[in-house]
Amino acid sequence: MFISKFSQLGVRMMKGLTKVPVMSAPRTSHFNVVLQPLFCIQRHEPFCSTAADKAQEAGNKEKQKISVTFVDKDGEEHHITVPIGMSMLEAAHENDIELEGACEGSLACSTCHVIVADMEYYNKLEDPTDEENDMLDLAFGLTETSRLGCQVIAKPELDGIRLALPAATRNFAVDGYKPKPH
Repeated sequence: MFISKFSQLGVRMMKGLTKVPVMSAPRTSHFNVVLQPLFCIQRHEPFCSTAADKAQEAGNKEKQKISVTFVDKDGEEHHITVPIGMSMLEAAHENDIELEGACEGSLACSTCHVIVADMEYYNKLEDPTDEENDMLDLAFGLTETSRLGCQVIAKPELDGIRLALPAATRNFAVDGYKPKPH
């Protein structure tokens, strides 16, 4: 009986997708949960979250970018834009900036060591975790504003941040070797 009423309801709803169907739904909670998203879309309720809303929010988030300047060991500046939520290690790799990242951001090395040039921006970053501090202890040329590029995540308040790359990293590669990201 439930299935036949459900099928009849489905046929009625398919015929009138642009209008809210007038019917009396059974009072079982399972039935109401199944139909709630369809009613929600048709009524345009203010607190309704639909797939279209989520897709639009994701599109807006992808469009938001911040400006980041990397200063390499030779003093050359690389101005790039970075999407909100992306790590500076990923951004460097996507823009062919020589930031190694041997462990690919798993907090197992210090080869993505960067130096935040301005203390104001450094203070806007989340505090480093114990794991990050352990890896920073192994970094070449450690400073007070040193961070791992894999742990610096782009957010709106970091727009305009300048990151300096140290002169070297502590890795097994021979001098002059330029590793490619995986």
